[in-house]
Amino acid sequence: MSDAPTTQSQTVALPTGLDAVLTWAGVTDRGRKREINQDALLTAYPLFVVADGMGGHIGGEIASASAIDRLQRMVRKGEVSPQSIERALVKAVRDIGEHPDTTDEGTGTTVTGVYLDVTEKDAAWVALNIGDSRVYLQRDDALAQITTDHSLVQELVAAGRLSPEEAENHPYGNVITRAVGPSEGAVPDYVRIDVRDGDRFVICSDGLTKELTDYGILHFLRLHAEPAAAAEAMLEAALENGGRDNVTIVVLNVAVPGQRAESESDEGATAETGSEADAPSDASSEEAADADAPADSSTGDDSRG
Repeated sequence: MSDAPTTQSQTVALPTGLDAVLTWAGVTDRGRKREINQDALLTAYPLFVVADGMGGHIGGEIASASAIDRLQRMVRKGEVSPQSIERALVKAVRDIGEHPDTTDEGTGTTVTGVYLDVTEKDAAWVALNIGDSRVYLQRDDALAQITTDHSLVQELVAAGRLSPEEAENHPYGNVITRAVGPSEGAVPDYVRIDVRDGDRFVICSDGLTKELTDYGILHFLRLHAEPAAAAEAMLEAALENGGRDNVTIVVLNVAVPGQRAESESDEGATAETGSEADAPSDASSEEAADADAPADSSTGDDSRG
């Protein structure tokens, strides 16, 4: 078992004049089947990234470490943008290719995460992705996958040749179609997401999603408001459910107290001017049944961590 994660925090001034309080924690573990951990992570405001390496016995470790190293240097220089990310990844590709222990042509790594962009009038999170690690967003008690997997199975699902249920057990579930490596490009897909009070992100390698369904992830987010506790609970569940791969998890909470106060003020004004017919009904919705069972998907054995 890896060292217990610890929660860190930072307050960020948004262009609107409001402050955002970010709290996060990250954890990575070798799992129960792999000999080494080929995953790596970066939690350095404003960038939060997971990298899942592949290729040879240590090739994946070299690839993921190279990508994280170059991204960390970029953050230290103070510029995080699609252009600077892509420049950093190009350098990582060069580092991977020039490393003396890189002998496998399949060496590469996923790079998936989010960064906070405060350069525009409206601040936004930017999700980035190469590969099949994932970014999830919990908003209004629902969980959504923000990134799209770059995988053979996802292409088959998109083409209507596989159902999502069939994809879970597909023998080529570990075959990815894009990665950061000597024979690959280094341009991620990007998705912009508005900054909203109460949002929570989960960034993870597929070592987590092999063992937990999306609802399982949501279940542990609901149980644990604090990032370190949520990350640790998800890791423990993934290991208990088999731990077939390296597991890396970053949980990031977003609080914008001023935004909440503005919303409550607007609701109050509406309530004062509304008529009796505007009053909400007493109808209550049924709580969904717990479904935190692990995913049953089995994946072919490969060298990825």
